[in-house]
Amino acid sequence: MKTFAWRAGIDWPAFLARDWQVRPRLFRRALRAWSNPLAPAALRELAAREECESRLVTRTRSAFSLEHGPFTRRRFGRLPRTGWTVLVQAVDQHIEAVACVLEAFRFLPDWRIDDVMVSLAARDGGVGSHFDHYDVFLIQGLGRRRWQLGARCDARTALAGHPDLRLLARFVPRTEWVLEPGDVLYVPPGVAHCGTALSDDCMTYSVGLRAPSRGELVSHWCDEVLAHLDEDDRYADRGRPAARAPGQLDRASRAELYAMVHEVLADRPRFDEFCARWLSEPKYIAPRTVITPRALRAGLARGRRLARHPASRYLYTRRGGELVLCVDGEAYPCAAATAALARRLCASRTRGIGEREVASADTLELVRQLCARGALRWDGDD
Repeated sequence: MKTFAWRAGIDWPAFLARDWQVRPRLFRRALRAWSNPLAPAALRELAAREECESRLVTRTRSAFSLEHGPFTRRRFGRLPRTGWTVLVQAVDQHIEAVACVLEAFRFLPDWRIDDVMVSLAARDGGVGSHFDHYDVFLIQGLGRRRWQLGARCDARTALAGHPDLRLLARFVPRTEWVLEPGDVLYVPPGVAHCGTALSDDCMTYSVGLRAPSRGELVSHWCDEVLAHLDEDDRYADRGRPAARAPGQLDRASRAELYAMVHEVLADRPRFDEFCARWLSEPKYIAPRTVITPRALRAGLARGRRLARHPASRYLYTRRGGELVLCVDGEAYPCAAATAALARRLCASRTRGIGEREVASADTLELVRQLCARGALRWDGDD
């Protein structure tokens, strides 16, 4: 399987210190020996599948329209010659060659990677001027695209009022670049941008970064806490003195009520494991083939190797002195050999494991559980 690597000379610590979430950055010929990992026809096939989230944006003069997939061959056959874009979400979870692109972004923690959206556009195709709430790396895969970048936007920025697209009411370009295959453009959160295809079969790979809002984090953490509270765990004030001002919520009562909430919400070890489980929950789920215990033993004995399913998310954290592997929202406590295997699985999305790595009963049991969830599959299966 092809791997993707950056050209020599890119200083990632300097980029993270100076540019990350501050200013756009263009990397010319950024990926060595770039070759487009997905043909236009293959992306159209994905856009025709029920399990893939796909969109079609069509532009006529200054008006944009949006359709949601799946799309039939007949619909593709009726597309105009220019001005359209097909976008498919989470292509990395369906096509291993696209998942390999993410290996180039291991200078960022895995939990920050959301997915790889791939777009295919005819000449003059684009989705209009907009801004995102997250960081994005835009890899030019095929053809040429002009990117215009504007001011930083926020919740107060006026939108055009389009019923389906979050288009900007006013967009003034400040910078303009034309990207060729292998070029990569980094766009920080909130920066207005607008891409326009300058050729047919223009393909762009958008590596989106995950940025949970404070509201999402608080909401999910509270749901986690509430799910484990006992109905009998109630306010109690045995031995309290007689009330001097019955109509007042006094300081002692306020402190006791606050402590009831703070005690459960401030459970740091439990919060750490919750974060790993929550952040390992996949956003999109691809169809999976479950490997049975019998097939697992037979395959390993024949020398077959296992690899992570590209739709699965793997993270690990620590609970006291114990390593906890979190896969697709489930936690697997690991010790000794299983901890080493867990670290190996998290170290690379593409490196497989074989019979030698599954030598003990404990590691075999962990692998069996991951196979039963579909989080592992035979290396080479697509």
